[in-house]
This record gives sequence, structure tokens and C-alpha cells, in this order.
Amino acid sequence: MCGIIGILGRRPVAPLLLDGLKRLEYRGYDSAGVATLVNGHIQRRRAEGKLHNLAERVDREPLAGTIGIGHTRWATHGRPSETNAHPHATDRVALVHNGIIENFSDLRAELEGLGSAFETDTDTEVVAQLLTRHLDGQLGPLEAMAKTLDRLEGAFSVAVIFAGRHDLMIGARRGAPLAVGYGDGEMYLGSDALALAPLSDRICYLEDGDWVVVQEDGATVHDAGHRPVDRPIKRTSVSGDMIGKGPHRHFMLKEIFEQPAVIGDTLRAHLNPQSRTVELPDLSVDLADVSRITAVACGTAFYACMVAKYWFETIARLPVDIDIGSEFRYREAPLPPGGIGLFVSQSGETADTLAALRYARSCGQHILSVVNVPESAIARESDAVLPTLAGPEIGVASTKAFTTQLTVLACLAVAVARRRGAIDAARQADLVAALTEVPARAAEILNHDAAIRALAHRVADARDVLYLGRGAAYPLALEGALKLKEISYIHAEGYAAGEMKHGPIALIDEAVPVIVLAPRDHLFDKTVSSIQQVMARGGRVIVLSDKEGIERIGPGVEASIPLPIVDPIVAPILYAIPIQLLAYHTAVTKGTDVDQPRNLAKSVTVE
Repeated sequence: MCGIIGILGRRPVAPLLLDGLKRLEYRGYDSAGVATLVNGHIQRRRAEGKLHNLAERVDREPLAGTIGIGHTRWATHGRPSETNAHPHATDRVALVHNGIIENFSDLRAELEGLGSAFETDTDTEVVAQLLTRHLDGQLGPLEAMAKTLDRLEGAFSVAVIFAGRHDLMIGARRGAPLAVGYGDGEMYLGSDALALAPLSDRICYLEDGDWVVVQEDGATVHDAGHRPVDRPIKRTSVSGDMIGKGPHRHFMLKEIFEQPAVIGDTLRAHLNPQSRTVELPDLSVDLADVSRITAVACGTAFYACMVAKYWFETIARLPVDIDIGSEFRYREAPLPPGGIGLFVSQSGETADTLAALRYARSCGQHILSVVNVPESAIARESDAVLPTLAGPEIGVASTKAFTTQLTVLACLAVAVARRRGAIDAARQADLVAALTEVPARAAEILNHDAAIRALAHRVADARDVLYLGRGAAYPLALEGALKLKEISYIHAEGYAAGEMKHGPIALIDEAVPVIVLAPRDHLFDKTVSSIQQVMARGGRVIVLSDKEGIERIGPGVEASIPLPIVDPIVAPILYAIPIQLLAYHTAVTKGTDVDQPRNLAKSVTVE
């Protein structure tokens, strides 16, 4: 949920940085800070808590300078504190950072071996120390930045200022968004155009892998190979909706592309990548003694619970019941003493889910919620809350809220498994490492957007579409069908692949696209068998798998989307992204109202 703003100008920047950070408050944060150059030296002001604490600090200790950076931080491992707040700095550089540096532990060990002294346990500080090491080695700022970026793994965006260089600011993005603003004698960097809205109406959106050198007279963009490239500068209305959409045609597409960043934010709130452990808030219940989880949600959130059922039962060996919120309490289900009621909702106001929560509480359940709005009714009535840090989701069809729900539930399943002794520390470390890679792998999948857009034309003419999956991919098949129905109005159904021969196979003919989610897990060969059955009956098969999986399936499929090779635990999070893109582009092809599909509302607050 972190936010970035940077300004290189002619006037004092501290007040402008604070104003920009106020426009980023919607992202959520628990500390904030700014840094400027004063007579060539880096000066910082940081504070724990809300922005008014930082503003009061700046009032007490004024900060001069015409170049500076600012940041709002959501704490990950380590408590929110001034020490852990951004900007992080050495005597040579100051920087702010969103996202995850996956290999920071290795880099930190290497740098400490070379004599670098660290003040925090954050991953961000390794970037500052690595840049400083290169600068001390007589490299210039541009060369040092290029060399540093080559060492970093993960999904992130950064903004950097350099001691002694009032004329220079550098930004970079890989997975997490970053925009460049052009002003009258001033230049800007921001996490999104909203941060820059009053400052500039001319915005350049960096593409994935880009880094940018910002100077007084403009900006030079480099691609991931460090080659200068041209990126379009777009004029945008500071008061119009397009500010919120950035360079995207619809909010839904913007929110799909935000997923590497918000998944990273969510992971940072629940994982300690250095110790490779899950760090949960006090849940006020001993997870080792829990006898059963009852998970309740509606719509897309219910499919997140279906995936979580696989995780809890296979990894943690803890039985889970799942229910649709609108049905749960009417069964008057008996709930076991000492059980957990787990309630998942984007808005935290879903009427059916809230009513189910109250029923579970009346049955003596410990209430745990996964919500995107910490002040919501469901959050307020819970014993403990695990937040999804997706930020505001404007599109009615849930995208980034879904993947952050999955992210939180995966973290919770790993924590429960460790507390119950179902996995050892080594297995926990492996699972945490797999989760830590998700933002970068999500960014890779988004690079297939053009191919998926082309594929959508094959789906848009269909009257019916089938989605198939097995294991944890089965809920993804249901979610893919729901997305397509919601925004394109094409009839679609999701099935467990093994159930095809029990009825749905009668629907197969050359007019029905069959979209198969086939992660290469222990059920892959069985999924391939289902694919062969569909192709034998003339079905038009579209496969989502990794490269080796696609090769093993062999010829006969109509199309395939190659996805990264990942641990099966994270496959559901990543496989959600291409089915979102396919639904989006199909709807655009059909000309439907993507962000506000007919008859639907974002938050269902009535039964």
C-alpha cells in the first residue's frame, strides 16, 4: 500500500511533498517521511503514525530544499517506527521504495561482509547500501543505478536522490507502478497520477522494467536493458476520472495491472522474508488447538475460500467447511467448540456475510476476517482482522481484491500449518520463498496481455464457454466463468475437470471454447486426460500452463498461454490473472460496460 512522490523543482518542496502524500493516504500506511537536499546534503524528517505527525515534525524542524522525495509506508516485519520509515538514506543517497526485493537477504549478507552497516531490518535499505557501494567505487549515479538494478530481484518501484546533485532524481519500476510528471520548470515522480494531480497534467507512465533519469529540463527513460527509449507523454484532466485510471481504458484493467504491487504490499504485511516466516497479528486464539475452520463469503470471495480449503487441508491438515454467505445461517449449522469462523469480503459490508458472522458468534466461534476495508462492519465485529492491502477497487468485477485475499489466506494456511506442526521450519521457509516470488511472477504474466487480447476475439463470438480445473485450480475455473459472465454477458460454467464425463461433456462441440487451467502439480496428468477427452470430441481447447506443461499436452489445442513455473501453492494466485485479462478483453471486444456491468453493484449491502 506504500506511496511514492518525488519533486525536482525551483521552489521549496517540503509542503508539496506533504500534499502529495495526503493524496496517497487512500493506500493505507502507518508511517511517513520526506527527504530533501539542503546545500548538497541529505536531510530527512520521518514519523510513525498518520501524516499529521510528520507535518507537525516538519513544522517544528523546517526542511528546506528544492528537490525531494516522500513516502507513506505500511509496516511489514518490524514494528512501525521512525527508524523503519522511509526514506532510507546513507551519506550518498536517499530513496523510497514500494514492493519487495526478493533477494535482499543475500544482498545484505554480501554487503555486510564488505563492511556496510545496516540500521534497519527492511529490504529497502539494501538498495541504498548497494547504490552507495557503487558510488564509492567511483561510478556515476546513472552507472551505479544501472548496476544496482541488475542485482535486484522482485517487483518494486523506487525513487532516488543523490547527495550533491540538486539537478538529478532517478526512478525505476518493475512490477509496481511509477509515473513521471512534467511541469513548468519542475519534474515529478509518483506512484500514480493522483499524487501528481495538482502539479502536472502531462504524465508519462513507465513500462515494466523501465528506469528514468529526471533532470530540470525533462526526463530520459531507459528500458530493462538500459537502452534509451521513448515513452508517450499523455495530457490528462486533473479533475477527471482518467486520473484514477492512469493510462488504462478502464478501472478494471488498471486494477489488474496493480496486482504485482498490491500483492507485494500484502505479503510485506504478513511475511518476514529474512527469517522466511509468517508473522500474524495476535489472533487471540491458539491455532494449534483449533478443531475446524468454517469459512464464509459471497461471490468471488467464496472462490477464495474454496482455494483456501485446499491449502488448509493439504498443508495444515486442518478440516475446513466452506459456505456461501446467503445460505449458511439458514441451515442452522452446528459449529464445534473452539472453532474459527473465517469471513472474507472486499468491502467488509456484505450483508449476507455479516449476518453469517453474527450467527457464528452466537455459536461461540472465534471470528477472524479477511477484508480490504479495516473500518468496515465485518472488521469491527471480528476478534482479529487480516487486511488485504489492495487499495480502493473501483471496478465492480473483483480482481486485485481476489488475489490479495488469496495471498492473505495462503499466508494464514502456512502459519496454521507451522503452529500445528504439520510442516517444519524448512518447509515453511520454502513456502514463504514461493510466496515472496509472486509479485515478480505476476508482472511476467501481465506481459502476455497482448496475446490474451488477441485470444479474446476467439471467445467473444461464443455463446457458451466452459472452464475446467482440478484441485485448487477448480475454484479458479469457477472464478474464470464468473468473470466472463459478469462483464461480457457470455454464458460460462466452471467444472472440476474430473466431472466432465459425468454430464458436461455432452456440451462439447466445435462452437464451445474450453479453457483449461492446468498448473503442473500432482493432478496435472489427470487434467491432461480430461483435455484429451475434450479434443477427441472436437472441443476448442485453450490451455493455461507453464511451458513444459504445454509441451507435454502436445498438439491439438487451439491456443495456449505459457505461465511461469511456480510452486503449486502459489499457482492459484497467479492463474487468476490471465483469466481476468481474458474476461476483460472479451468484454471490451463485445462493447459492454466493463467497470459497471448491468445489474451489479460493488458492495452488496442487502440480502
